[in-house]
Amino acid sequence: MAQRRGQRSFRGRSKKRNRTPDVPDGLGAQHVVVEDREPRKPVELPSQTTVGELAEILEMSNVDTIKALMRLGVMATVNEAVEFEIAAQVAASFEIGVLKPKDREESTAAIKVGVDDNLTADNSITRPPVITVLGHVDHGKTTLLDSIRGEKVVDTEAGGITQSIGAYQVVKDGQSLTFIDTPGHAAFTQMRASGAQATDIAVLVVAADDGVMPQTLEAIDHAKAASVPMIVAINKMDAPGADIDRTNAQLAEHEIIVESYGGDTVAVPVSALKGDGIDDLLESLVLVAEIQELKANPDRAGIGVVIESHMDRSRGAVASVLVRSGTARTGDNVVAGMFRGRIKSMVDGFGNVVKEAGPSTPIEVLGLNGIPAAGDQFDVVANDRAGRDLVNTRERLASRRKDERAATTMAEVMRRVQQSGAKELLVVIKTGSHGSIDAVHRAVEQVSSDEVQVRVLSSASGAINEADILLASASGAVVMGFETTVESGARRHAEAEGVTIRTYDIIYNLIDEVEDAARGLLEPERKVVVLGHANVLEVFTHGKREQIAGVRVTDGLLKRAGRMRVVRGGEEIFDGAITSMRHLKDSVRELANNFEGGVKIDGFHEYETGDVLEGYEIQVTKR
Repeated sequence: MAQRRGQRSFRGRSKKRNRTPDVPDGLGAQHVVVEDREPRKPVELPSQTTVGELAEILEMSNVDTIKALMRLGVMATVNEAVEFEIAAQVAASFEIGVLKPKDREESTAAIKVGVDDNLTADNSITRPPVITVLGHVDHGKTTLLDSIRGEKVVDTEAGGITQSIGAYQVVKDGQSLTFIDTPGHAAFTQMRASGAQATDIAVLVVAADDGVMPQTLEAIDHAKAASVPMIVAINKMDAPGADIDRTNAQLAEHEIIVESYGGDTVAVPVSALKGDGIDDLLESLVLVAEIQELKANPDRAGIGVVIESHMDRSRGAVASVLVRSGTARTGDNVVAGMFRGRIKSMVDGFGNVVKEAGPSTPIEVLGLNGIPAAGDQFDVVANDRAGRDLVNTRERLASRRKDERAATTMAEVMRRVQQSGAKELLVVIKTGSHGSIDAVHRAVEQVSSDEVQVRVLSSASGAINEADILLASASGAVVMGFETTVESGARRHAEAEGVTIRTYDIIYNLIDEVEDAARGLLEPERKVVVLGHANVLEVFTHGKREQIAGVRVTDGLLKRAGRMRVVRGGEEIFDGAITSMRHLKDSVRELANNFEGGVKIDGFHEYETGDVLEGYEIQVTKR
């Protein structure tokens, strides 16, 4: 009996949060009464968490947490996930308050590298500009980068550090410059499509002996869409047949007017192979960077963007990251896209192991549990739990964005543009023949007006492909094809990204739809139409405070669905909605000329005999 009483007493104590829970004697537990503790503060729970994580948040043992779940009828192991509602009930059983979960959004500096919301003169420093090199495949981009870097990695093709990390820094006149060696403009735009504009300056490489080529035009379109300053490097000046005037003229045809032609685009003749003109190019980049006044806060937690990533057989997941602001250090807990981990090691663009990396510094990071995509957000977080929460939030946000992108009609495009407050319709044009490009381009841009701008991001011949969809996705544009087809891969990509594709065989139909879309961006016209007037003949009290105006209509009519102005002595003293209108004992919708009735205006109770009521309505018409 005494033993049962002791057991009963022990079980009673185990129900209280501030007592030692009952653990089987075989585990060596002692029945010790713990002193009462201070009341626990409410805890913040994620929308979904594992049982083990829940126990850690509540500062309870795994055994107690599982028992609490069993009492709620939930059978779950330590590694199984439970929803917020269940977790909150578990916390309540331990007399612990719970805060509602809040989605932790990704870092807010996703528009431009190293931009912070609250920069001041005290917490900010000048950061290096981030430069991306774009151009045609054989015009010497990699050779130019190797010449700037001072090494001949291009000759090896065996995977030098440039290929593995994709970025590095050089110093010119005491100013650091960060170069991103992307595989091409597609990767450049992929980062923009992911929401991270990682470039401050674009360098367009054009071969002087080859001139403007199709991929050059694509690179121009992508750089323009990114709205970043552009410098032209006219390469291969040492090659036979080099003609700088022809190259400048071809660039002018595509609205790239260099300074020698009276424009504002800096063009620097170089020979990447011999190293001629490299200093001039670097000086131009330093000058453009000074004009931009790029700033960042090195003391905040590091944020950045993934340039590229791969799985190394010996080192595991390797991500090339550009730190955009703040500082990342070895040992930091980090999240990159949907993956997390702890930085085991960092390598800079020259293969040196570094302990920390500040704003605009490219690094190679080891320690993630997966391979993030190019353009994914990179964040230094406080601890592993914060990393798990951020990954869960990003997964939910990605799922939500995927659902929102499902509709791809023209009406949906207009709805999104109107919500953004923009008055600009962006279009990517593809035509079946080269000869019709200019005609369609001009016809579309002529739809522009003073209030709405129609801007063509890219116009080319051929089938609509995935590169077109990528550009449209990054810029929020619509793809329009004239007498052309759509590749199957492009159609699938468009459906996944929510990009609208429209194809036409008659140019007038294309122009009509662009005009309709542009009109849809205009604010509708709102016009006040006066309906009629009435004189207040008598004032009636209704209830303790309300008043009803007894009126006679002197001209026009009064509508209950309209609004009413109260005019006294020639001045308007009130404007409000009509809440009640009666003729004799009947509630009516309108009072015609010479009719008498009672009117009540919402919020107005100070009528006087002789007041004039002016009825009007606001007519909204689309333009």
